[in-house]
Amino acid sequence: MTSMATCNMAPTALALGSNLGGSTSSRPSLSFRRPLNNSRRLMVVRAQEVSPPAKAGEAPDTKRPPPPPPPIGPKRGAKVKILRKESYWYNGIGSVVAVDQDLNTRYPVTVRFTKVNYANVSTNNYALDEVQEVP
Repeated sequence: MTSMATCNMAPTALALGSNLGGSTSSRPSLSFRRPLNNSRRLMVVRAQEVSPPAKAGEAPDTKRPPPPPPPIGPKRGAKVKILRKESYWYNGIGSVVAVDQDLNTRYPVTVRFTKVNYANVSTNNYALDEVQEVP
């Protein structure tokens, strides 16, 4: 892949100095000046992607990704018993809808029930230790 960028840069002169002429100000002065000739310069920049050379005796791209980790939690569709005491469905049996495979998720197991609770909700999320798979 080749990309090309152009930039019109007019040469400028930068003058940085301090006020040495007896002024009490301690701030340096900064000024920009254009040169007297009005010629414009054109700068062209090209970037090219380069792949590293292959080592002798090795075929390129022979690395295989590591195998995925084994799935955590019960499989989708499995029947589970709820062990969370404060749950409306405590000791009830529901069906697993999904299991989030992220290890940082607090309640990865989503369970659907046939019976609804007081808020007319039939699903809830549980931690891995709050569900027990039943045969």
